[in-house]
Amino acid sequence: MVGRIPDGGGWRAHGRGSAADKAAQRAKPKGARAGYVYLHSIIDGYSRLAYTEAHENETAATTIGFFARARAFFAAHAITRIVRVIADNGSNYRAKNIVRAVLSAASRHQRIRPYTPKHNGKIERYNRILAEELLYSRIWSTEAERRVAIATWSIHYNYHRNHTAIGNRPPASRLRACVTNLMNQNN
Repeated sequence: MVGRIPDGGGWRAHGRGSAADKAAQRAKPKGARAGYVYLHSIIDGYSRLAYTEAHENETAATTIGFFARARAFFAAHAITRIVRVIADNGSNYRAKNIVRAVLSAASRHQRIRPYTPKHNGKIERYNRILAEELLYSRIWSTEAERRVAIATWSIHYNYHRNHTAIGNRPPASRLRACVTNLMNQNN
């Protein structure tokens, strides 16, 4: 979950308490808040291939749709067998619909213990890298601009960014199938 960026940039762009920040506060309807954007992410444990989408909410229906699109993304990369899904204890992951959707694809749905991020370490580390290298690395002027950047950064993360955990290679290098949507640097 990250704060939504108002059009024209938020306080990070203009400075907290600046004239532009105060004008933006006055322009908002009384009681209106910028709100949040919910980043749904899933990672393959072996290859570290990651899939991320930004959504307006964390409902079970949104989560089920995300999970279906993530399965299609991984299937396109020849990752078709899901053994275990590890999820946090949010209400969207406890809903009966999501449990049925996950169990139809995976043999086991495991929940992490509350306040124990080490049980979900790969995604926690991914979230930290995403925040450091993209979300807070520059000032964004609109939410749409940041969403486009998330999609672009995901390509960089999966196909170009080296990971020390997998021998200083990108996650796509561990895939059994040949990835055909990459361009050679020499072309």
